[in-house]
Amino acid sequence: MLAVARDGSLFDDPSFADVPGELRRINDIAFSGDGDPTTCPKFGACVRIVAELKKEAQLAETKIVLITNACHLTKPDIAAALAVMDKNNGEIWAKLDAGTEECYQRVNRPNRSLQHVIDSIIATARIRPLVIQTLFMQLDGAGPDPQELGAYVERLGEITRSGGQIDRVQIYTVARRPAEDFVTPLGDGEVDRIADFVRQRTGLHVEEFHGMA
Repeated sequence: MLAVARDGSLFDDPSFADVPGELRRINDIAFSGDGDPTTCPKFGACVRIVAELKKEAQLAETKIVLITNACHLTKPDIAAALAVMDKNNGEIWAKLDAGTEECYQRVNRPNRSLQHVIDSIIATARIRPLVIQTLFMQLDGAGPDPQELGAYVERLGEITRSGGQIDRVQIYTVARRPAEDFVTPLGDGEVDRIADFVRQRTGLHVEEFHGMA
């Protein structure tokens, strides 16, 4: 895949033929998917393989990105893999989709508590800056209320007050069909309003991404 992306033959495939010229680049090599990458027993080995392939392909500036629910970041084998990422232009996108336990349980349906996730993010972000990635949405036709947004901002503050480094916060909404019919995307204006609220209350760098048209 790295080879065909670099030599341009990837874009001969009809699936990629319409990609604009300025976007025909290897932006990053990301670990993501349905289920968390850190639950894979071979995650550490995969990270080391990718690091070696990057070097062979002379892609030093290409990032290795981990998109994670942040439940397992402090496990010793995962922490060791993150250290390899640190040496190879790695970046962790840690999911934080709620400020209250009630909302977290409804949105993420996790097998860990919200506080477990916060503690995991803090421990990891004390070592290197993280990207916090947050999905806001409408549930039964209503977006997040002021109490939930206030609690979310407080969680970000808890992370930074505890020594966690946040590089930036990504605020986005539903961009593909969700698993539940009661979930719908926020409008562009609402996404922008939430991003402005978080920016003003925290002083953090915030990026917003709009959802389905």
